[in-house]
Amino acid sequence: WQEKRGLRELRVLDNLKNTIFETNEHVLPECEQAMHENLSETFKRLQDANNMIHRLQEKQCEVRKLQADKVMAREEKCIAHWEEFMKEQQNKRAEVDEEHRKAMERLKEQYAEMEKELAKYVSF
Repeated sequence: WQEKRGLRELRVLDNLKNTIFETNEHVLPECEQAMHENLSETFKRLQDANNMIHRLQEKQCEVRKLQADKVMAREEKCIAHWEEFMKEQQNKRAEVDEEHRKAMERLKEQYAEMEKELAKYVSF
């Protein structure tokens, strides 16, 4: 009975040894090769994705720079228009002030004439 048990255990151990040998010689190398192939493919896809993202970020940066340049150009144009407008306003103000001064001179002369005329009538 012990002999049969020992033989059974030897067969189990021999089967286990064969399974381990089969695993080490065939299954593990196949798994390792498949893993390397899959990792290589995954790594390549990851690099491609990184390159695409890098290009996208560069394009976004260029777009933002162009938009910033357009905004800056618009601001400079607005400032130039404002300065021109203010210069025109100063010129118009000078013209209006000159017209006002001349009108005041005419009124002073007119009132002076009227005073002279009134003085003639008052003396009678």
